[in-house]
Amino acid sequence: MINYNLASREDLIKEREELQKRYNEYKSQGLSLNMARGKPSPEQLDLSKDLYKNIDSFIAEDGTDARNYGVLQGIPEMRKLFADILDTVPEKIFVGGSSSLTMMHDTMARAMIFGEIESEKPWAQVEDRKWLCPAPGYDRHFKIAEMFGFKLIPISMDAWGPNISEIEEYVKDSTVLGMWCVPCYSNPDGYVYSETICEQLASMKTAAPDFRIYWDNAYMKHHLYEEKIQTIPDMLALCEKAGNPNRVYEFTSFSKITLAGSSVACMATNKDNMDFAILHINKQCIDCNKVNQLAHAKYFKDENEVEAHMRKQADILRPKFQKCIEIFNEEFSGNGDICYWTDPNGGYFISLYAYPYTAKNIWNMCKDAGVTLTDAGAAYPYGNDPMDAHLRIAPSYPSLADIEKAIRILCVCVKITAIDEMLNDKLR
Repeated sequence: MINYNLASREDLIKEREELQKRYNEYKSQGLSLNMARGKPSPEQLDLSKDLYKNIDSFIAEDGTDARNYGVLQGIPEMRKLFADILDTVPEKIFVGGSSSLTMMHDTMARAMIFGEIESEKPWAQVEDRKWLCPAPGYDRHFKIAEMFGFKLIPISMDAWGPNISEIEEYVKDSTVLGMWCVPCYSNPDGYVYSETICEQLASMKTAAPDFRIYWDNAYMKHHLYEEKIQTIPDMLALCEKAGNPNRVYEFTSFSKITLAGSSVACMATNKDNMDFAILHINKQCIDCNKVNQLAHAKYFKDENEVEAHMRKQADILRPKFQKCIEIFNEEFSGNGDICYWTDPNGGYFISLYAYPYTAKNIWNMCKDAGVTLTDAGAAYPYGNDPMDAHLRIAPSYPSLADIEKAIRILCVCVKITAIDEMLNDKLR
């Protein structure tokens, strides 16, 4: 190992030649390894193979026949289960289909067409409308807001959450109508918002009276280490306490708990927001899939059973995350801090921050060697990472053996591109 920052030009060239040999060997193997998306592995999905076996009756606890029309807001037992998970009350829960992302899209679409309770006009009529985007963040969030014509404003992140000073400055503008948040094991860094940040988001003054926070609490039960569990406060309660009861829409789902494409999702919000949403959802549909709701409610009778199930999930995921971190530590030890990475206690992703202005080249080299990663820059609004350094690692789907190969290739690419950038600097 050599310290790239202290090495001579000749030593860097020699190191690069050796790395190129390693890369060529990997490339010759004709690999096809995909770490682009946070998909549950078959082993994780198999944990829920008995999900539908407990349906001996289609009658919910309130007498509703789950096979028939009705009960738009969801059956009582599923609303209670989601409420317990989110530390709120069933009255604030709306149970939807399998995708929380669909519910986020529809919530923004309603505001675009009808506005929110406090709105003077529909959001579609607000000129130069803006949306705050903690970055790196979830690319699909950004694309929803972009599709609806919002100017996306990146907000820097650290281990305590989004930069509150930046946010407080931006929300002085009445055309800033909302922001995305993934508060627990954020996508992709794996950070957990501090209680102080949550309180400040709930209480800050905003020029827009209809400012909304879309609180995507997708990973609230996705702990990797029992001894390192991190949690966040109930954001609905914080907003009510701060005198901003309408500020937040919270979302979560069972997509990465049971069956990714066939689960249940929910939206949680206060009564006024809920009544306003139901007024419009009632025109859109009669109900959501109550049979699936009933299956989940019978399979998980309470929050404790969900947590027991998630410990089994963690036993599958933990070695994969540990393997990535182990290889990063081994490969980059002594190289002079040419990159750094997150080591999350939960969630689905690891962020790798490579040498500046190399991420796109790394992505292309990995692709040529048979390793598919999320597009470089995808975790930033408009796909524009100003430092061209960030790469999102999704270890959940591949086997441990495939992770070993993919991360080794990634590390070689990180080193080669870092050396190339350093050699260019030396030439300049």
